[in-house]
Amino acid sequence: MPHTATLVERNRSPEPAVPRPGLTLLALGTAGLVVSLQQTLVLPLLPQLMRTFDTSVSSVAWVFTATLLAGAVATPLLSRFGDMYGKKKMITLTMALLVVGSVVCALSDSLGVLIAGRALQGAAAAVIPLAIGIIRDTLPREKVTAGIGIVSATMGIGGALGMLVTGVIADNTDTHHPVFWISAAMAVVGLGFVATCTTDSGRRAGGRPDLLGAGLLAGLLVSLLLGISQGNAWGWTDGRTLGLFAAAVVLGTAWVRVERTVREPLVRLPLLVGPRSLSANLASLLLGFAMFASFTLVSNFIQTPEEVGYGLSGSVLDVGLYMLPSTVTMLLFSALAGRFEAKLGAARTLSIGSAIAALAYVWLAVSHDSAADIMVFSGVQGVGIGIAYAALGTLAVQHVPMDQSGIASGVNTLVRTAGGSIASAATSAILVAQVIGNTGVPTVDAYVTCFLIAGVAAGVTALLAAAHSMRYRAG
Repeated sequence: MPHTATLVERNRSPEPAVPRPGLTLLALGTAGLVVSLQQTLVLPLLPQLMRTFDTSVSSVAWVFTATLLAGAVATPLLSRFGDMYGKKKMITLTMALLVVGSVVCALSDSLGVLIAGRALQGAAAAVIPLAIGIIRDTLPREKVTAGIGIVSATMGIGGALGMLVTGVIADNTDTHHPVFWISAAMAVVGLGFVATCTTDSGRRAGGRPDLLGAGLLAGLLVSLLLGISQGNAWGWTDGRTLGLFAAAVVLGTAWVRVERTVREPLVRLPLLVGPRSLSANLASLLLGFAMFASFTLVSNFIQTPEEVGYGLSGSVLDVGLYMLPSTVTMLLFSALAGRFEAKLGAARTLSIGSAIAALAYVWLAVSHDSAADIMVFSGVQGVGIGIAYAALGTLAVQHVPMDQSGIASGVNTLVRTAGGSIASAATSAILVAQVIGNTGVPTVDAYVTCFLIAGVAAGVTALLAAAHSMRYRAG
């Protein structure tokens, strides 16, 4: 069986590798960590933001969902721009948008402005696929698989670390402003690393941007997620809800038609639903759903007061501390994932990691009464997600030409981000639908349902990856 690195590199350009691969990987890993950190930075703050802005859980959830939604729209467009004009230029642009968005959030005194700033931050999600493209373009062949694994795994590591950083800051302040000033400072550091330690040396694909495709995709995602998030409040048979779902279908159909006919599509559909891409993208969608669902759910669960019959009455800092085992195990096992891939292939490695993550969610659904239960979940989930995300980054690009690596990774990131967006909206809808009396506090059964759904998503990911491995023995 050929090694994964060989598969990743079979279309590699003969151009010389960058002379500072270690610094390049450090810069890209730092940028990926900062971007991933800001995605979950607000999760422990959501209960506080509900009180600050006197709003509902479904409304404040958009502080998180807006970031994922913006990322889902911006990622394929900026990834395509990276293949066309240079990946380093696009990473620099997205990191600059992250700085601006962080400053807007730091200065915000209304929910609308905060959501707008978070949307600007969300565009930085394109950093991960662009970074994977640079790794394929510039790193020595023997370092490519490990490099992709490390950068891919920063999505999980940064997500868990973000909640710890927020906890430390929020424990010493009553507002959300300092959290975003810290985010802005970290984004500046990441921008500096990218500007000084990376280079563009890959082939340029050329072409023109598909702005119509980007607009249709944005409309599709907004309609779908707004319908899911507001379904309980409006009613699932309400005209507004049904109208949004109908609009999503119409826009989705129009988007597919445009992408099939336009000369330079935003997303080449074979990279989305082609024989080797479909299973990787479905796995990415489901794994993104599982991971982001857990981030949202665990944060709220820990902060639920024990007086209601469950929860840990934890502080924002406690949320970060409970997720610390996940950060540690994710960091460790993502670094080891390259060795697993070399022996087993990316698909088998993804299957194993996803199965471990599924077991963690099932554990949490069954046993969630003590701090020890949360810590066990956190550690085991970190093992699974660390392995799975590292392998997923390789699986997404190992079969595509070098000049399409950015957009191939971008499509995979798009569906993973879309999965996270759906998770945020769907779990919020379940929690709002099942509350204790007139308290507005979700029932423990609502959380158990959500934990099981996340576990099923991770379990199906494991099955898809195993099937992919059997069908394409080399992967």
